[in-house]
Amino acid sequence: MSHLGKPLSPARAWLGPLLLLLGGTCIGLAPIGLRWGLDSLGPQAIAFWRYMFAIPALFLLLIFIERRMPARINGYVIAAGTFFALDIALWHWGLTLTTVANATFIVNLGNVCVGFAAWLFLKERPKPIWFVAVLIAVTGAAALSLGGESGGKTDIRGDLLALGAAFLVSGYMLCSKIARNRLGAMDVIFWLTVTEAIVAAFIVAASGERFFPATLAGFAAPAFLALVAQVGGQGLIIAGLGRTPAAIAGIIVLIQPVVAAAISWQLFDEPLSAIQGGGAGLILFGIWLSQGAARERRQKLASKPSQKTAKDPA
Repeated sequence: MSHLGKPLSPARAWLGPLLLLLGGTCIGLAPIGLRWGLDSLGPQAIAFWRYMFAIPALFLLLIFIERRMPARINGYVIAAGTFFALDIALWHWGLTLTTVANATFIVNLGNVCVGFAAWLFLKERPKPIWFVAVLIAVTGAAALSLGGESGGKTDIRGDLLALGAAFLVSGYMLCSKIARNRLGAMDVIFWLTVTEAIVAAFIVAASGERFFPATLAGFAAPAFLALVAQVGGQGLIIAGLGRTPAAIAGIIVLIQPVVAAAISWQLFDEPLSAIQGGGAGLILFGIWLSQGAARERRQKLASKPSQKTAKDPA
Protein backbone atom coordinates (compact mmCIF):
# COMPACT_ATOMS: atom_id res chain seq x y z
CA MET A 1 0.00 0.00 0.00
CA SER A 2 2.84 2.40 0.76
CA HIS A 3 4.85 4.24 -1.82
CA LEU A 4 7.42 5.62 0.62
CA GLY A 5 10.85 6.01 -0.90
CA LYS A 6 9.61 5.80 -4.50
CA PRO A 7 9.60 8.72 -6.93
CA LEU A 8 6.16 10.25 -7.35
CA SER A 9 4.62 11.82 -10.41
CA PRO A 10 3.54 15.46 -9.90
CA ALA A 11 -0.13 14.49 -9.90
CA ARG A 12 0.33 11.74 -7.30
CA ALA A 13 2.60 13.97 -5.21
CA TRP A 14 -0.16 16.56 -4.85
CA LEU A 15 -2.89 13.99 -4.18
CA GLY A 16 -2.19 13.67 -0.45
CA PRO A 17 -2.30 17.41 0.34
CA LEU A 18 -5.37 17.80 -1.88
CA LEU A 19 -7.20 15.01 -0.03
CA LEU A 20 -6.31 16.63 3.29
CA LEU A 21 -7.51 20.04 2.12
CA LEU A 22 -10.84 18.62 0.95
CA GLY A 23 -11.18 16.58 4.14
CA GLY A 24 -10.45 19.61 6.30
CA THR A 25 -13.08 21.59 4.40
CA CYS A 26 -15.67 18.88 5.07
CA ILE A 27 -14.72 18.72 8.76
CA GLY A 28 -15.13 22.50 8.90
CA LEU A 29 -18.85 21.91 8.35
CA ALA A 30 -19.09 19.69 11.45
CA PRO A 31 -19.88 22.44 13.99
CA ILE A 32 -22.60 23.70 11.66
CA GLY A 33 -24.32 20.31 11.73
CA LEU A 34 -23.91 20.12 15.48
CA ARG A 35 -25.56 23.51 16.05
CA TRP A 36 -28.49 22.46 13.88
CA GLY A 37 -29.00 19.24 15.81
CA LEU A 38 -28.88 20.54 19.37
CA ASP A 39 -32.63 21.25 19.42
CA SER A 40 -33.35 17.53 19.09
CA LEU A 41 -30.39 15.70 20.68
CA GLY A 42 -27.57 16.34 23.11
CA PRO A 43 -24.02 16.86 21.78
CA GLN A 44 -22.83 13.38 22.77
CA ALA A 45 -25.84 11.63 21.23
CA ILE A 46 -25.27 13.56 18.00
CA ALA A 47 -21.69 12.26 17.91
CA PHE A 48 -22.90 8.68 18.53
CA TRP A 49 -25.40 8.76 15.67
CA ARG A 50 -22.81 10.42 13.41
CA TYR A 51 -20.71 7.27 13.74
CA MET A 52 -23.62 4.82 13.61
CA PHE A 53 -25.01 6.26 10.36
CA ALA A 54 -21.53 6.26 8.82
CA ILE A 55 -20.72 2.60 9.56
CA PRO A 56 -23.06 0.98 6.97
CA ALA A 57 -22.10 3.58 4.35
CA LEU A 58 -18.39 2.90 4.90
CA PHE A 59 -18.94 -0.87 4.84
CA LEU A 60 -20.78 -0.68 1.51
CA LEU A 61 -18.10 1.59 0.06
CA LEU A 62 -15.40 -0.88 1.08
CA ILE A 63 -17.30 -3.82 -0.39
CA PHE A 64 -18.03 -2.09 -3.72
CA ILE A 65 -14.69 -0.29 -4.12
CA GLU A 66 -12.24 -2.84 -2.66
CA ARG A 67 -14.48 -5.88 -3.37
CA ARG A 68 -13.56 -7.56 -0.10
CA MET A 69 -14.34 -7.63 3.61
CA PRO A 70 -12.52 -5.24 5.96
CA ALA A 71 -8.99 -6.25 6.92
CA ARG A 72 -8.24 -7.19 10.52
CA ILE A 73 -8.30 -4.29 12.97
CA ASN A 74 -5.09 -3.42 14.83
CA GLY A 75 -4.22 -1.66 18.08
CA TYR A 76 -3.28 1.63 16.45
CA VAL A 77 -6.74 1.93 14.89
CA ILE A 78 -8.39 1.21 18.24
CA ALA A 79 -6.20 3.84 19.94
CA ALA A 80 -6.88 6.40 17.20
CA GLY A 81 -10.63 5.78 17.33
CA THR A 82 -10.68 6.11 21.11
CA PHE A 83 -8.72 9.37 20.98
CA PHE A 84 -11.04 10.74 18.29
CA ALA A 85 -14.27 9.79 20.09
CA LEU A 86 -13.05 11.43 23.30
CA ASP A 87 -11.88 14.46 21.31
CA ILE A 88 -15.29 14.88 19.68
CA ALA A 89 -17.01 14.42 23.05
CA LEU A 90 -15.07 17.31 24.59
CA TRP A 91 -15.32 19.41 21.44
CA HIS A 92 -19.10 18.98 21.11
CA TRP A 93 -19.50 19.91 24.76
CA GLY A 94 -17.24 22.92 24.30
CA LEU A 95 -19.19 24.09 21.24
CA THR A 96 -22.27 24.51 23.42
CA LEU A 97 -20.36 26.99 25.60
CA THR A 98 -18.18 29.00 23.21
CA THR A 99 -18.12 30.23 19.61
CA VAL A 100 -17.55 27.92 16.65
CA ALA A 101 -14.38 29.80 15.68
CA ASN A 102 -12.96 29.66 19.22
CA ALA A 103 -13.55 25.95 19.79
CA THR A 104 -12.36 24.98 16.32
CA PHE A 105 -9.15 27.03 16.64
CA ILE A 106 -8.20 25.56 20.02
CA VAL A 107 -8.88 22.00 18.94
CA ASN A 108 -6.81 22.47 15.81
CA LEU A 109 -3.77 23.39 17.89
CA GLY A 110 -3.55 19.63 18.39
CA ASN A 111 -3.20 19.17 14.63
CA VAL A 112 -0.14 21.45 14.69
CA CYS A 113 1.35 19.69 17.72
CA VAL A 114 1.19 16.37 15.88
CA GLY A 115 4.14 17.57 13.79
CA PHE A 116 6.31 17.64 16.91
CA ALA A 117 4.92 14.27 18.03
CA ALA A 118 5.73 12.75 14.62
CA TRP A 119 9.25 14.18 14.89
CA LEU A 120 9.66 12.53 18.29
CA PHE A 121 8.02 9.15 17.65
CA LEU A 122 8.13 8.62 13.87
CA LYS A 123 11.45 10.40 13.18
CA GLU A 124 9.69 12.62 10.61
CA ARG A 125 11.83 15.70 11.12
CA PRO A 126 10.10 18.81 9.74
CA LYS A 127 11.93 21.11 7.31
CA PRO A 128 12.86 24.63 8.53
CA ILE A 129 10.12 26.18 6.37
CA TRP A 130 7.57 24.14 8.33
CA PHE A 131 8.29 26.07 11.53
CA VAL A 132 7.71 29.35 9.69
CA ALA A 133 4.45 28.00 8.23
CA VAL A 134 3.32 26.86 11.69
CA LEU A 135 4.03 30.28 13.21
CA ILE A 136 2.09 32.05 10.45
CA ALA A 137 -0.85 29.61 10.52
CA VAL A 138 -1.18 29.62 14.32
CA THR A 139 -0.94 33.42 14.40
CA GLY A 140 -3.73 33.53 11.83
CA ALA A 141 -5.80 31.03 13.78
CA ALA A 142 -5.36 33.07 16.96
CA ALA A 143 -6.47 36.23 15.14
CA LEU A 144 -9.45 34.38 13.72
CA SER A 145 -10.44 33.19 17.18
CA LEU A 146 -9.59 36.17 19.36
CA GLY A 147 -10.05 39.05 16.94
CA GLY A 148 -13.81 39.29 17.25
CA GLU A 149 -15.80 41.83 19.19
CA SER A 150 -15.70 41.60 22.97
CA GLY A 151 -18.84 40.44 24.71
CA GLY A 152 -19.39 37.56 22.32
CA LYS A 153 -20.55 34.09 23.18
CA THR A 154 -17.18 32.85 24.45
CA ASP A 155 -16.95 31.00 27.77
CA ILE A 156 -13.72 29.93 29.47
CA ARG A 157 -15.25 26.53 30.26
CA GLY A 158 -15.81 25.85 26.58
CA ASP A 159 -12.27 26.98 25.78
CA LEU A 160 -10.82 24.61 28.41
CA LEU A 161 -12.86 21.71 27.04
CA ALA A 162 -11.59 22.50 23.55
CA LEU A 163 -8.01 22.58 24.90
CA GLY A 164 -8.45 19.09 26.32
CA ALA A 165 -9.75 17.99 22.93
CA ALA A 166 -6.63 19.45 21.29
CA PHE A 167 -4.38 17.04 23.20
CA LEU A 168 -6.58 14.14 22.09
CA VAL A 169 -6.34 15.31 18.46
CA SER A 170 -2.56 14.87 18.57
CA GLY A 171 -2.93 11.27 19.71
CA TYR A 172 -5.57 10.61 17.07
CA MET A 173 -3.49 12.02 14.20
CA LEU A 174 -0.32 10.21 15.28
CA CYS A 175 -2.00 6.82 15.74
CA SER A 176 -3.95 7.26 12.50
CA LYS A 177 -0.72 7.98 10.64
CA ILE A 178 0.84 4.76 11.97
CA ALA A 179 -2.33 2.76 11.26
CA ARG A 180 -2.50 4.18 7.73
CA ASN A 181 1.05 2.95 7.06
CA ARG A 182 -0.15 -0.58 7.86
CA LEU A 183 -3.69 -0.67 6.45
CA GLY A 184 -5.54 0.79 3.50
CA ALA A 185 -7.50 4.00 3.92
CA MET A 186 -10.90 2.28 3.65
CA ASP A 187 -10.01 -0.27 6.32
CA VAL A 188 -8.71 2.40 8.69
CA ILE A 189 -11.71 4.72 8.39
CA PHE A 190 -14.17 1.81 8.75
CA TRP A 191 -12.59 0.42 11.93
CA LEU A 192 -12.02 3.92 13.30
CA THR A 193 -15.72 4.62 13.00
CA VAL A 194 -16.70 1.31 14.62
CA THR A 195 -14.38 2.04 17.55
CA GLU A 196 -15.69 5.60 17.83
CA ALA A 197 -19.31 4.39 17.92
CA ILE A 198 -18.56 1.98 20.78
CA VAL A 199 -16.73 4.63 22.83
CA ALA A 200 -19.44 7.21 22.08
CA ALA A 201 -22.16 4.85 23.32
CA PHE A 202 -20.49 4.70 26.74
CA ILE A 203 -20.10 8.48 26.74
CA VAL A 204 -23.80 9.03 26.00
CA ALA A 205 -24.77 6.62 28.78
CA ALA A 206 -22.42 8.33 31.25
CA SER A 207 -23.64 11.82 30.28
CA GLY A 208 -27.29 10.97 30.88
CA GLU A 209 -28.37 12.18 27.44
CA ARG A 210 -31.17 10.34 25.68
CA PHE A 211 -30.14 8.21 22.71
CA PHE A 212 -33.17 8.93 20.51
CA PRO A 213 -34.75 12.22 19.38
CA ALA A 214 -38.44 12.91 19.86
CA THR A 215 -39.09 12.73 16.10
CA LEU A 216 -37.36 11.21 13.08
CA ALA A 217 -36.46 14.73 11.96
CA GLY A 218 -34.00 14.80 14.84
CA PHE A 219 -31.81 12.34 12.94
CA ALA A 220 -31.23 14.84 10.11
CA ALA A 221 -28.22 16.57 11.69
CA PRO A 222 -26.40 13.33 12.66
CA ALA A 223 -27.05 11.94 9.16
CA PHE A 224 -25.55 15.11 7.65
CA LEU A 225 -22.50 14.78 9.91
CA ALA A 226 -22.15 11.09 9.06
CA LEU A 227 -21.96 11.71 5.31
CA VAL A 228 -20.10 15.04 5.24
CA ALA A 229 -17.84 15.03 8.31
CA GLN A 230 -17.31 11.31 8.94
CA VAL A 231 -17.37 9.57 5.54
CA GLY A 232 -16.23 12.61 3.58
CA GLY A 233 -14.08 14.58 5.99
CA GLN A 234 -12.43 11.96 8.15
CA GLY A 235 -12.21 9.53 5.24
CA LEU A 236 -10.37 12.03 3.04
CA ILE A 237 -8.02 12.98 5.89
CA ILE A 238 -7.14 9.34 6.57
CA ALA A 239 -6.47 8.81 2.86
CA GLY A 240 -4.31 11.93 2.74
CA LEU A 241 -2.32 10.93 5.84
CA GLY A 242 -1.00 7.91 3.97
CA ARG A 243 0.56 10.20 1.34
CA THR A 244 1.66 13.23 3.38
CA PRO A 245 4.07 13.74 6.33
CA ALA A 246 2.17 14.22 9.58
CA ALA A 247 3.70 17.65 10.23
CA ILE A 248 2.48 19.06 6.90
CA ALA A 249 -0.90 17.34 7.27
CA GLY A 250 -1.42 19.10 10.60
CA ILE A 251 -1.06 22.51 8.96
CA ILE A 252 -3.25 21.71 5.97
CA VAL A 253 -6.23 20.70 8.09
CA LEU A 254 -6.15 24.14 9.72
CA ILE A 255 -8.49 25.02 6.87
CA GLN A 256 -11.21 23.80 9.27
CA PRO A 257 -11.57 26.97 11.39
CA VAL A 258 -11.57 29.11 8.25
CA VAL A 259 -14.51 27.16 6.80
CA ALA A 260 -16.32 26.99 10.15
CA ALA A 261 -15.94 30.70 10.87
CA ALA A 262 -16.96 31.78 7.36
CA ILE A 263 -20.18 29.76 7.43
CA SER A 264 -20.96 30.69 11.04
CA TRP A 265 -20.74 34.33 10.01
CA GLN A 266 -23.84 33.84 7.89
CA LEU A 267 -25.76 31.22 9.87
CA PHE A 268 -25.19 32.01 13.53
CA ASP A 269 -24.63 35.78 13.53
CA GLU A 270 -20.93 35.45 14.41
CA PRO A 271 -19.53 38.09 12.03
CA LEU A 272 -15.82 38.25 11.21
CA SER A 273 -13.95 41.43 12.09
CA ALA A 274 -11.12 42.81 9.95
CA ILE A 275 -8.61 41.12 12.27
CA GLN A 276 -10.39 37.79 11.91
CA GLY A 277 -10.48 38.14 8.14
CA GLY A 278 -6.75 38.82 8.15
CA GLY A 279 -6.26 35.78 10.39
CA ALA A 280 -8.10 33.58 7.92
CA GLY A 281 -5.80 34.89 5.21
CA LEU A 282 -2.72 34.06 7.29
CA ILE A 283 -3.97 30.50 7.80
CA LEU A 284 -4.36 30.05 4.06
CA PHE A 285 -0.89 31.52 3.48
CA GLY A 286 0.58 29.18 6.12
CA ILE A 287 -1.03 26.21 4.40
CA TRP A 288 0.45 27.30 1.07
CA LEU A 289 3.88 27.91 2.62
CA SER A 290 3.92 24.48 4.25
CA GLN A 291 3.85 22.98 0.78
CA GLY A 292 7.38 24.30 0.29
CA ALA A 293 8.60 21.56 2.63
CA ALA A 294 6.47 19.03 0.78
CA ARG A 295 7.84 20.13 -2.59
CA GLU A 296 11.43 19.83 -1.30
CA ARG A 297 10.72 16.32 -0.05
CA ARG A 298 9.18 15.28 -3.37
CA GLN A 299 12.11 16.70 -5.33
CA LYS A 300 14.57 14.74 -3.21
CA LEU A 301 12.59 11.52 -3.69
CA ALA A 302 12.44 12.11 -7.44
CA SER A 303 16.20 12.76 -7.68
CA LYS A 304 17.31 9.63 -5.81
CA PRO A 305 17.21 7.21 -8.78
CA SER A 306 19.25 9.55 -11.00
CA GLN A 307 21.82 10.08 -8.25
CA LYS A 308 22.22 6.36 -7.83
CA THR A 309 22.69 5.87 -11.53
CA ALA A 310 25.36 8.56 -11.66
CA LYS A 311 27.34 6.91 -8.90
CA ASP A 312 27.08 3.44 -10.38
CA PRO A 313 27.41 3.71 -14.18
CA ALA A 314 28.22 0.04 -14.55
